[in-house]
Amino acid sequence: MTTARAHLTRDDLAPLARAALGRAPATVTRLRGGSKKGVYRLALDNGRTAIAYVWSPEEDYWGPADTDIRDPFAHASGLGLFLSAHDRLTELGVRTPRLLFADEEAEYLPVFAAVVEDVRGGSLEMLLRSDPGAARVPLARLAGTLGVLRECTAPGYGKAALVEEGAKPLGTSCEQVVADRAVRDIVELAERDPRVREVRQALSERVRELYDAVEPRESASLVHGELGPDHVLVTDEGDPALIDIEGLMYFDAEWEHVFLRLRFGPAYDVLRTADLDEDRMELYRLAMHLNLVAGPLRLLDGDFPDREPMRDIAESSLRQVLSLLRGAS
Repeated sequence: MTTARAHLTRDDLAPLARAALGRAPATVTRLRGGSKKGVYRLALDNGRTAIAYVWSPEEDYWGPADTDIRDPFAHASGLGLFLSAHDRLTELGVRTPRLLFADEEAEYLPVFAAVVEDVRGGSLEMLLRSDPGAARVPLARLAGTLGVLRECTAPGYGKAALVEEGAKPLGTSCEQVVADRAVRDIVELAERDPRVREVRQALSERVRELYDAVEPRESASLVHGELGPDHVLVTDEGDPALIDIEGLMYFDAEWEHVFLRLRFGPAYDVLRTADLDEDRMELYRLAMHLNLVAGPLRLLDGDFPDREPMRDIAESSLRQVLSLLRGAS
């Protein structure tokens, strides 16, 4: 039986709260859903609340991971990536929870942490389920946000922090990085699931076929990297506020839109744009589904607590992979 992880308590977070908010919290609640960092609501006795982000091995259910910032898909976690992404988005006028305090010296906890505004309007995912009519305004404004990100381009690709420092990423192009990761995912999945083992060669050939059809591109756009409706909070004014921004990178907009289409379902029509490269979309669709099998299965090798949803994601994504392969034959 796996021992439950020891998450932070009110006493643990009191020094950080005092530094950020001027007083210790009356209560602390760890919010569910995070797999790479701890997310805690700090509630003061005067009614004010804020959110603490904590990056530590104890909060990261992915375990030891590749942190080579040169890899666009390397583990997107840490205060440095968060601050870089927050600064860039703020410069562009893209709403995120406002930064209140960053403990860049790990002075108030033995790990790096930050405190941000508590956006209490809930997620866009919840609003789409409970009141689709009320979701129209933040959804339309999110489409505008995507436009702002799309117009922010760079001659290179990779994590935003890397590109803005002028450093060189791994690989030669967005499509090459995606295709190579997809092939690695196929190899891994073939060892885990007989359904993939049976079609391993056909899947690898299909990835290469789709990759060969993609024409070169000389610039990349700013993308969130994992922009589902659960990563969009809604402010009191109806504005979308992006969270889990550590994966911000310069990449093909098609990568973002494949994920948007998958996660937003029918609501994606509001976010859709007409000038996307369909060849890239096809490659990225297959590659993303492959990774949405491999990633959750890796997470389930550890002690991540919300296991059933991850199993469902892996199984649903595998069915999509097999369907896309059959559709190509």
